[in-house]
Amino acid sequence: MGEEKTVAQNRKARHDYSIEDSFEAGIVLTGTEIKSIRAGKASLAESYARIEKGEAWLIGANISPWDTGNRNNHEPKRPRKLLLHRHQILALLLRTKAKGLTLVPLKMYITGRGRAKLEIGLGRGKQLHDHRQDIADRDARREMDRDIADAGRGRDRVRTR
Repeated sequence: MGEEKTVAQNRKARHDYSIEDSFEAGIVLTGTEIKSIRAGKASLAESYARIEKGEAWLIGANISPWDTGNRNNHEPKRPRKLLLHRHQILALLLRTKAKGLTLVPLKMYITGRGRAKLEIGLGRGKQLHDHRQDIADRDARREMDRDIADAGRGRDRVRTR
């Protein structure tokens, strides 16, 4: 079959949101859109997902027009329908309404079978102190990894703080 190829990633999503759960969704695309995605010309920055009238939609994702497209080329930022099972849509709707969670696009990729898929996360927006805690945790983890690597090399690090 083949490996999946990541086309676009929303790098700020995990920085701005704490992701509680993630889902895989198909995307309804036109011919020129899938060609642009396969060429790697897609961006998930500033995009979000929404459930309206029992359907899931991807809003604000930018898929550049196909280079050799004609007048039938697609609109770059048009809303795109997401393909999810009915029970998944219902569960997402209930969780976003009840718990104040948001649907955040995390990653767009091409499967081994050539299908475009979107990984969407159910996330809660982080506060400023959450960002600071993440930075402190990352720095502590990095420091521990350095100490372990130095110990493995037989060195003792002298700390000057």
